[in-house]
Amino acid sequence: MSAPPATPTQLTAPNLTLEAAGGTTYAYRRFGNTGCAVPPVLFLQHFRGNLDNWDPALVDAVAAEREVVLLDNAGVGGSSGTTPRTVAAMAHDALAFADAAGLRQVDVLGFSLGGFVAQELTLVRPRLVRRLVLAGTGPEGGQGMHGFTAEVHASATRDEPTGEDLLHLFFERTPSSVAKGWEFVERIFARDADRDQPVSLATRDAQLDAITAWGVPDPVRLNRLAGITQPVLVANGDNDVMVPTPNSGLLARHLPNARLSIYPGAGHGFLFQYPAEFAAEVNGFLG
Repeated sequence: MSAPPATPTQLTAPNLTLEAAGGTTYAYRRFGNTGCAVPPVLFLQHFRGNLDNWDPALVDAVAAEREVVLLDNAGVGGSSGTTPRTVAAMAHDALAFADAAGLRQVDVLGFSLGGFVAQELTLVRPRLVRRLVLAGTGPEGGQGMHGFTAEVHASATRDEPTGEDLLHLFFERTPSSVAKGWEFVERIFARDADRDQPVSLATRDAQLDAITAWGVPDPVRLNRLAGITQPVLVANGDNDVMVPTPNSGLLARHLPNARLSIYPGAGHGFLFQYPAEFAAEVNGFLG
């Protein structure tokens, strides 16, 4: 008798594609525990990230308890189309994917730029989203978000970013955080077959415009958060240099049903520095 097939993981799940209305073909991975009576978790990725940039230690721990769907939005990685220059348009692209995939209800985990898109998606289609996790992200019109600092911009926009750039953007400069950062880099490069397509420089530039426009200072835009009434977990490291940590506090204060979780000695990539702890918190919150 042959052995049963291994359960797919972030390192082995196939790259899938589907065509949505409008003709865009989306690349995604869908795997995990389908035997539970909860909706899947839709993962929305950070600036310049593709399917391979999700940490297997985090994703697989969530997938052990529920189905997960990792998405390359339009123009990103293996998806066709053009990456839009506004967060609102990115949200509508993600909704087009959800419709094509038959996702009638989801929980959403949005990281960084993906957290911007998650907020907009939830406001546009509130009945789609049951619960929301906003990681390393901030509200439209928040504090210190209108463009990266010069040092962050240099690392974030380099044509051929290095592991050092990733560590600088995502992790603290302490020896323990740097060590965790290199462990994360090893994990995301552990998949050696059927890797996703790289993110183009055109997508980088479009995403950068969208991020900058989202961050134009405008406290009035915070009032829109009242429309997100779902339970929300807001989480970040205590020293995020990409989306400054005070913006997580802004989200938690303006969302009607939110709780805030700050991880110590960590930066923007806190969820990759503490993958087991954050996965446990996400699983507990999503229920």
